[in-house]
Amino acid sequence: MMSLRTLSLLAAASLSIAGCSTFSDTVDKINPFASSGPKMAVLTPITQSIEPRDQWSASIGKAGDYTFTPAVVGSAVYVAARDGTLSKLVDGRAAWSIKAGQPLSAGVGADSRLVVVGTAKGEVLAFSAEDGRPLWQVRVTSEVLAAPAVGTDGVVVKSGDNRVVLLDAADGTRKWIYQRATPSLSLRSAAPPVFADRFVFVGFPGGKLVALALQNGTPVWEGPVALPKGATELDRVADVVSVPVIDGRMICAVAFQGRVACFDMSQGGSLLWSRDISSAAGLALDNRYLFVTDERGAVHALDRNSGSSMWKQDKLLNRRVSGPAVQGGVVAVADAEGFVHFLSREDGSFVARKKIDGTPVRTPVQALGSAFLVQTSGGSVNAIEAR
Repeated sequence: MMSLRTLSLLAAASLSIAGCSTFSDTVDKINPFASSGPKMAVLTPITQSIEPRDQWSASIGKAGDYTFTPAVVGSAVYVAARDGTLSKLVDGRAAWSIKAGQPLSAGVGADSRLVVVGTAKGEVLAFSAEDGRPLWQVRVTSEVLAAPAVGTDGVVVKSGDNRVVLLDAADGTRKWIYQRATPSLSLRSAAPPVFADRFVFVGFPGGKLVALALQNGTPVWEGPVALPKGATELDRVADVVSVPVIDGRMICAVAFQGRVACFDMSQGGSLLWSRDISSAAGLALDNRYLFVTDERGAVHALDRNSGSSMWKQDKLLNRRVSGPAVQGGVVAVADAEGFVHFLSREDGSFVARKKIDGTPVRTPVQALGSAFLVQTSGGSVNAIEAR
């Protein structure tokens, strides 16, 4: 029998199947939103101690079945949609808006020079951050589901077959490619790689966080975020599918059917601490706490130095809650009905709630200046102040 946890997984993310057609047929017949599936927690009235308001709002277009993550570069926000729309927003107004010429499946990666998106056919498209002019286009080995990472050393793309490639920012020429054996069953990940110091950090199926050398793509160390276990392939799905968070020498990641784990980058990836929490949503880190949304929608605050539990907010169960963001004493998460929930950083209590457009938020909330940035699958992009 398929567990409640597995049904929650299928509601939050699709599965990538290799060499297992019988199981694939079974997955296709599962409807995680059916009446027999897990019920969303009903939202009860709260007393708002702060009043969230839109600093600005914009519309970009629908995401379809894909996940699009806004890229924040200074005061600019780059956003994309399934229909190929790509825009640069400054204070909510479009500095430019273009059509990429084909449907998109991933984005956005950006810095002050370059904006990069991907397609389901494996095309990687680069545009000028200044005016949206097309600069180059290359093809990688598989569909692109994760936003490319753009940095001074190039553009890193993780494709759907879990290969990682570093492209030259000037013309898209391939510098190196890294691949590793992956399980036959894994989550389709929309989490981009992350640059830090001399490395690119990438989460993989099997519960590994891997540090790749920027120079040549060689794996320098691997952090075990989860150890696959169980009697079936579904039970052994233990993948890192959210973006790791970095602060100083510390890098932390979380795995589905795994744990939260923090590592010391200056000591070759030595484990600082770990805590058994399963998540496909994501993490946030400040100077005191690490925040994580677990697979059932509960939001946890952990002591960043030890992993000890500080509080847990469990009133959003099965609402397919996003990864968190934190600032100004407030933690923000969003859910499958387009609600943004604001929690007290100190005890996890609800301090405010705001509904956007009623469509799911699949990407983690982000900080943008003094506001929280949210993009819904329906195409609304909102910068919300909550003080």
